[in-house]
Amino acid sequence: MHHHTTPEEDRAGLDEPRAILSRSGFGAAEPLFTAGLRASGDLAGARGVVAAHASRLWSEAARVGDDRPLYWARLVLSARLRTWRPGFALSDAERAGLLHLLETGSRGIADLVFPPGDRWIRVVVTGFDPFHLDTDPACSNPSGAAALDLNGATFAAGERTAVVRAAVFPVRWADFDAGLVEEALAAQHERADAVVTLSRGRPDRFDLEVWNGAWRGGGEDNLRVSRTGPIPVEGGPQWTRSSLPHERITAAAGDGPWPVVVNTEVSEVPAGAAETVVRPDGPTPGSAARCGGGGDYLSNEIAYRNTLLRDRSGRPVLAGHVHLPRTARAAQADVLAQVRRIVTAVARTAAGDAGRG
Repeated sequence: MHHHTTPEEDRAGLDEPRAILSRSGFGAAEPLFTAGLRASGDLAGARGVVAAHASRLWSEAARVGDDRPLYWARLVLSARLRTWRPGFALSDAERAGLLHLLETGSRGIADLVFPPGDRWIRVVVTGFDPFHLDTDPACSNPSGAAALDLNGATFAAGERTAVVRAAVFPVRWADFDAGLVEEALAAQHERADAVVTLSRGRPDRFDLEVWNGAWRGGGEDNLRVSRTGPIPVEGGPQWTRSSLPHERITAAAGDGPWPVVVNTEVSEVPAGAAETVVRPDGPTPGSAARCGGGGDYLSNEIAYRNTLLRDRSGRPVLAGHVHLPRTARAAQADVLAQVRRIVTAVARTAAGDAGRG
């Protein structure tokens, strides 16, 4: 069978992505990866090569603090792996397994592991890949940059120490269909204290999204695929809700540079009605979801899936979504500093000193 690269992988050949890769040094990943694949004589060897290179991409990206080299290097390697013709038999399912290993290893998903013991407050932070790349191929996603910035961070939280593990998700409906969010986060809801999902939002403000809706509104993803209809989660409710400490966050981080807004707005089709209406204060009983606070795209969907995992775990996990301001890259360091204050407030609440703040 002939294996074609994806539209997302093909963009990596454009001038801007190539410049980002060469400038960052991440362009060196491809020849090393290709040599490693060539030297692997069987599936086990190939798995070792893929896992090692994926892990190196992730750890290097956390060091450089720019989400773009990681994004483009991953696509260059996945294109290479997708079109690779090994000297041994490789089934489509085995190749898909290798591609999945590359994704989870280079996105931090394989590294969502916390130190054992009671002295830690365990915080998971997730971001997203860049998107709208047909319009702006050099763009960054501040949520991915924030996830890389926070990965491995530790800070005081009450009598304990908060430790952060991060992951960056693809802007692709198909990966959400395949259960990537649950694969990454279900186990975290059995042990973490907080799971905070981040994405890129509107200009000039942070939004704390209170309500998440079970609806996909047709937005086009990085593969130029669109999806409209209910989020395909078995038995999921129309709405889920953030359990982040919104007042604590606004008190700790609301004094700038950007305002932090607690956003309770939704769009719904009320029970017994046909038309969609906007509700500033959240959904009404029995309504059908059309937009959560964070809209009807993948950021709303990760927020929905994450908070539903919390509800199904039955544990008091602080879970919810923060939209980061969409700003010029020059302002990104200030955005990341404010995100750190937001996540610190969440961790300190999880540590149990919320009553005094």
